[in-house]
Amino acid sequence: MKRLTCLALAVCPIFTATVLEANSSSPAPDTAGEILTPPAPPSPRINGPSIFGVRSGSKFLYAIPATGKRPMEFHVLNLPEGLHVDSETGHIEGTLAEPGEYTVTLRAKNELGSDEKVFRIVVGEKIALTPPMGWSSWNCWGDAVSQDKVLSSARAMKAKGLRQHGWTYINIDDGWQGPRGGEHNAIQPNEKFPDMKALADEIHQLGLKFGIYSSPWRGTYAGYVGGSSDHADGSYDWIIEHDHDVNYRFGRGPDSPKEGKPTWVHWQFGQYSFAAPDAQQWMDWGVDYLKYDWFPNDLPHVKEMASALRNGDRDIVYSLSNTGIYDNAPGYVEHANLWRTTGDIVDTWESVSRIGFAQDRWAAYTGPGHWSDPDMLVLGQVGWGPNLHSTRLTPNEQYSHISLWCLLSAPLILGCDLAQLDAFTLSLLTNDEVLAINQDSLGRQATQISNANDKTVYAKTLEDGTYAIGLFNRGESEATVGVKWGPWGTLATPDAGAEFVVRDLWRQENLGIFKERFETKVPPHGVVLVKLTPVK
Repeated sequence: MKRLTCLALAVCPIFTATVLEANSSSPAPDTAGEILTPPAPPSPRINGPSIFGVRSGSKFLYAIPATGKRPMEFHVLNLPEGLHVDSETGHIEGTLAEPGEYTVTLRAKNELGSDEKVFRIVVGEKIALTPPMGWSSWNCWGDAVSQDKVLSSARAMKAKGLRQHGWTYINIDDGWQGPRGGEHNAIQPNEKFPDMKALADEIHQLGLKFGIYSSPWRGTYAGYVGGSSDHADGSYDWIIEHDHDVNYRFGRGPDSPKEGKPTWVHWQFGQYSFAAPDAQQWMDWGVDYLKYDWFPNDLPHVKEMASALRNGDRDIVYSLSNTGIYDNAPGYVEHANLWRTTGDIVDTWESVSRIGFAQDRWAAYTGPGHWSDPDMLVLGQVGWGPNLHSTRLTPNEQYSHISLWCLLSAPLILGCDLAQLDAFTLSLLTNDEVLAINQDSLGRQATQISNANDKTVYAKTLEDGTYAIGLFNRGESEATVGVKWGPWGTLATPDAGAEFVVRDLWRQENLGIFKERFETKVPPHGVVLVKLTPVK
């Protein structure tokens, strides 16, 4: 959810949203001429990570992401007992009882050819071994979110081909919650979500995963039911007093002031926590991802929900929001899968660059199973509610945005209207060589190796011993940006005379073999993203 981060809760504004039947949006600018990503070939190409983590006994779902002409036939060699693959969809499902590591080979075949990829399944304590990739509802729908709108986004993710490139999660943000009830006395959905289980089932059938939102406070940022209450039965004063709208949003009742009451009075912890029953309800529905939202992210409440999420047969990715406390980082690593490192991003260069280029201090805590989160991608049609506009980032700034997030090993969570993806935005999200930098199984976060005169260079070591290098120009005019290597170079390598094949990842083409240094012209607010492969 998008909001201002508040140190003094009492001064926060009241957030409102107008419920619309459909998104309204501004026309997208003509950026087709800015596309660098080549189209995927019609022959099969298996994409996505080379590793997947699951806990023993948990339900397993992995959809093989592969581009190419359909129909396509899928097979998996050496698939361990307990798992099976659907040859038509490529969905791998089942359970694995014993801890261990299994190396399998994914295969995809169509009338034009075949492809295969070595893939490791790790059964242990860690999940989210690569950063999550998906979509969240707030930037698109605000609290006008509904079951039909979420399902339309899931269908659009598949129809636009995003799933074939590894995009996986469809997450509901704030606005789904109604009063407590049901078997577990857990938060039940309001009337906008008539059947959560059916929604989760259909999302899973598409080969995608399902996420949800909550808070340990009495009420959420948008004024809906939270994870604690001052009453042992889980009731809430504003519901008892009918001080809510039809969807149980606080301060919207007939006796409320015209502009609604301040929601900050409920941004506090209730006497009774319902973390365990809420977690059990989410498992029953089939939830795969939780965004848990409050400030500050104190460790006792982090641990409480972490424990609740482990008491079931589903692996639920645990995401903390917002603005994590740096001193708590070791605790976040131990108990959560990702945590917001910042306040909310907006679609301006000032916001993207201020947040993105200030992540180095989190690098020591980022790695497989635990990811620092500099917030969502502000690409496509965004607006933090149903009134949308095209991102205010220029094409160069958008290339910098996603290149930097991939280098940082950041979670890649979209907030745009997936049904309105234009060709340029789609090209940003479907470049598999760029996404592979984010999904590299070593899980290193890139850090700055030089930063002077608005020229910033990031380097990231990849599992195969190659390097991903981001050459950023933060200035207002074109500049030459370069990287030197060797024992005394900005990129420390043992051999001063080492030669590297330099590949432009956005254009997916080799630029040549270079010795000691590589430099290139970079447009203002732009990037050249390259991969350096040693010449053997």
